This record gives sequence, C-alpha cells and structure tokens, in this order.
Amino acid sequence: MPFSFNFGGFDPNAFGGGFNPGGFPGKDSSAVPPQQPQRPRKPRKAIGNAFTRTLINLGVTLAAGLVYFYLELPALNLHAEEFYVFAFLLCAVYCVCAVLTSGFQGEGVKGYVGFVKKQCVVPFVVLLGLIAAIAIGAISSWVVLRAGAYSEMLPIQTGDFTTEVEEISYDQIPMLDADSASRLGTRKLGELADMVSQFEILPTYTQINYQGRPVRVTSLRYGDLIKWFTNRTQGLPAYVIIDMVTQEAEVVRLDEGMKYTVAEHFGRNLYRHLRFNYPTMMFDEPMFEIDETGTPYWVCSRIVKTIGLFGGMDVNGAVLVNAITGESEYYEQVPSWVDRVYSADIIVQQYDYYGQYHNGFLNSMFGQRDVTITTDGYNYIAIGDDVYMYTGVTSVTSDQSNIGFILSNQRTKETHFYSIAGAEEFSAMSSAQSKVQQMNYQATFPLLLNIADQPTYFLSLKGADGLVKMYAMVNVQQYQIVETGQTVAECESSYRRALAQSGLISAGDADISSAESRVEDGVIAEIRTAVIDGNTHYYVRMEHGVGYLDFSAEATPRAVLLDVGDHIWYRYELQSAEFPENGIVRAKNFWFEGETPPGGEPA
Repeated sequence: MPFSFNFGGFDPNAFGGGFNPGGFPGKDSSAVPPQQPQRPRKPRKAIGNAFTRTLINLGVTLAAGLVYFYLELPALNLHAEEFYVFAFLLCAVYCVCAVLTSGFQGEGVKGYVGFVKKQCVVPFVVLLGLIAAIAIGAISSWVVLRAGAYSEMLPIQTGDFTTEVEEISYDQIPMLDADSASRLGTRKLGELADMVSQFEILPTYTQINYQGRPVRVTSLRYGDLIKWFTNRTQGLPAYVIIDMVTQEAEVVRLDEGMKYTVAEHFGRNLYRHLRFNYPTMMFDEPMFEIDETGTPYWVCSRIVKTIGLFGGMDVNGAVLVNAITGESEYYEQVPSWVDRVYSADIIVQQYDYYGQYHNGFLNSMFGQRDVTITTDGYNYIAIGDDVYMYTGVTSVTSDQSNIGFILSNQRTKETHFYSIAGAEEFSAMSSAQSKVQQMNYQATFPLLLNIADQPTYFLSLKGADGLVKMYAMVNVQQYQIVETGQTVAECESSYRRALAQSGLISAGDADISSAESRVEDGVIAEIRTAVIDGNTHYYVRMEHGVGYLDFSAEATPRAVLLDVGDHIWYRYELQSAEFPENGIVRAKNFWFEGETPPGGEPA
C-alpha cells in the first residue's frame, strides 16, 4: 500500500488548484473584484437668472475698475498705453466673475472651454478690438514708416550766435547747478527749528525766471505719514527759493498752507486731483513754479501723441493748479510768467528725431549722412523773461567735438541752432578741472555764453562739500584757452586778457575795468586773515568803510606787506552798483601812497 502524507487533510486543490493569495474560496483566480459605482458629479448651480448674473458681473467689474482707477490713475485715452492695461484688466475681471456666477458648467476641458466662450463673448470681442487697435496704432507710429513726421516735430531756426545771443550781465548768470541748490536749501531748512522736525524739501527743483532773476524753487513735503496726519489740516507752510546768482536760500512762509501737492495723499494728492478733474488728459511730470507775486502753482504740461496712436510725444498747453486752493485751469497758451512747459527731455528727444531722420530712416542706419544727436547733458539760462534750455549737438559717430548748439525756449519750444564747431562739454569740463587740479574741484555742466563775441563755456567749480568755490570760462573753439577766478568778474577779466593774447579780440575789448571795477583810496583800519583751500586771504577794512576788501595772496603776493594805518590806492570789482554792507568784495590790486598804477594816476 503506497504511503501518502496528508497535512491534516490539507488539499492543495481545495481553492481551485495552485497558490492564489489574492483569490477567494470557490472562485476562479481570473475573476476581478467588482468596482464600486461612481456617483455622477453634481453640476454647480448658477446664481439666479441671466439678468441677475449680468448685473453681478458688471457690479464686481465696476468695483474692481474703480479701485484700480483710484490707485493707478490711468488716462482714459486711446493714446495712453496704460489705458489698454486698464481695459484688459476689466475684461479679465468680468470673465472670471461670469464663470463663477454661472457655475463652471461643462464636461472635460473641451466642455469648459466652450462654456467660458459662451459666457465671455462680449469681453472677448472687446479684447480682440483692443489688440487690433494696439497693432494698428503701433504700425502707424512706427518710426521706420513715419521717419519724416518724426523729423518735423521740432521746428528749428538756424541763427548767428554772436548777433542773436547778447552778452548777459552777471546778475543773470546761474552759478549753481541742481545739486548745489539742493544742498543750500537743505541747510536753510535745517536752520528753522519749527519746520525741520516736520518737513523735508522736495528734491525736484525747478529753474525759473522770478522777478528778473534766475532762481530755483521747490515745495516742502511731509517728513512721513505720521507727520502728514498731524500737519495736513494746515498744509505745507512754505516753499524754498534759491537765488542762482547770489547763492542765497530763502524759505518763504505762506499765510495759508499748500494743500495740493505731490506729497499729499487721497483726494488732495496732485496726481489724483488732476486725474479726477481731467480724466482723459495725459500729463508730463508736474513742475513747481511761483508767479510774479509769489503764489505757488503746479504747472502740469498736457502730453499729446501726434504720430499714430503712440508716437510723436509732444505738449499741447498745460493745466495750472493753485497749490493752496486746488483751483485748476487748462491753457493752450500759458501765461507769460510760466517758464517751463516743455521739459528738457522732450526737447532733446525731438531734436534727436530731427538729427537722425531728416534725411530718411535708411540714412540713419546706413551711410549716416548729416546724422547728428544731442550731447549727454543740458543746462538752463535765463534770457529776457524766459528760461532757455541749452545743449550741444554732435556727430552720431561722437568724436568728442560739437558741430553746434541749440537754445530752446521752454515755454514756447522756439528753438535756434547755432553752427559752432568746437569742444564738447565734457572736454571743456576736463580742461577747467585741469586748470585747478591741485584743488580737486569738480566742474558743473557748462552754460553757453557770449563773451566778447566769442562762444564761451561758463562753468562753476565745486569743492568736496558740493558748494561753488571758483568759476571757469573755456573758449568753445579753442578749448585750450581756460581761465578761472574766485568771482565771475575776476574770471571774465582774466578770460578776456587771454583772448586778447591769443589774437581773438583786440586789446581794447579785453579792457573792461571801467565797466566793472573802481579805484579808490583810503587808510586801512583793520586787517584779518584766513586760509581758504590752502591760499591765504587778507580781509582789509578801510576807515569809514562798511565792508571788507579780499586780497588773495596767490593773486596779490605783496598783500603780506599791508598794515593798519597804511594809506593805499586799491582797485576792486563789484557785481552790483553798491558796495555790500558788511560784505566782502574781491580786490584786484593796490598801490602804496606815491606809487602810480598802470594807466596813470588813479581816479
């Protein structure tokens, strides 16, 4: 009898044969467990009827648009790029809201896409229209196609510099740049204990012609948000004037504070005030000015696009906003006291269009015949009742020389080009700095003046403290002719002599002493000394005098021989008709009693 082994009656075929760990007793091993039936997705319910949903969508879109408009202040103008961003945002908000209120109906990606299209037909049409407008506007503004229109934006008159630009008096020459004016203003505000803790100076100074003198003006601003809360009821109490000639800073206090400024918040913020009153206008950066009575205004130039939809940026009048009351009015022809309507950047851009494209776009790229651009900088000068912007013109290949200059009226945009070949401005600045290299002075960007019928760069030389220490004049056509002086009169006198020595003017034109210097005599009552920038100065007060004569040991070495009680003849120069009380004037030379100065007996 064959032997068989049974593990407790275990039958390996009891479960259908073989090892099936996942099987079920009595079931075939190939059987699949039944799947649980899935519940059909419950469609999201739409909100109300179609009319109700449309009202909700429009209401949410309007609310979002109002918030965006209040914060970003886009111009509602087809020429403004920010308008299209605003419109795209409104379309997007409406579409999202329409999908949410309609319940996300649809099956699969294709179903959802079809659903969204159905809900957003109108925004899609508007969106396509805006895209088409942008494309057409960009093409119609493209400089490649409209080079001729761009080149005609700035009417230019060619003139003769020596006959059209008169020599200006010393009280018309701005001797400070923006940085130096800012430093003086900050120092002046620091002297006023009741203001310095609450207010700061707005850094955007505007150069204007105020009561016949070149000045820079700016508004105050609140120190921070807390100080705005505590001072907003009274407004900003003052503005700052910097005299560009005397270098004096003045804080002008107002009877009623300025309540509409760029430093305000909410409805009194100048940008928001402009946008709410002129929703379709585009504006350049507002500039602070004062009229001839000292009333503060914001001059807000109106920007227009004259080529296609987006090209040919120009100015068409300005809105004047009273900084105290907020009253505003738009002028196509601004009042004559306004000095700055066209910014220097707009004038420079328009001249560059002319210089590059007046012979066509292709010529600006290939051949470049008569292609010119402005130099990298500009300055301002008061002529008559207006302020003019000056900048040089150079070849597009930039060979460190100018072919001419432009003077442009910032109120009317009247622009004159003067063909004068010579050194470009930065070469002149380097020449002036080299003249006093031991002082380590920095030259400001120059002005263009007419001195003895010679085009001349006038520069201020600043020390490490940022304040003006000396002045320099550099001949444009022969920039190796450089002269400096501690006063403008001294600088010009030396410059004229250098011109005469070079044969550019006659000896008679070099002698201007009768127009700007005096010779007198007297007895020395007091002598003081001081060392300034390594040079000893002797400050001499004469008997019955009210001011001091400044003798520089560098220019007049024998000033060390002066003593109290000496009777001397002395020559000094004035920039005004009167000797300044308790002031200091530059003395040119002196002679002891019995000596005869050049030219005979002193008058």
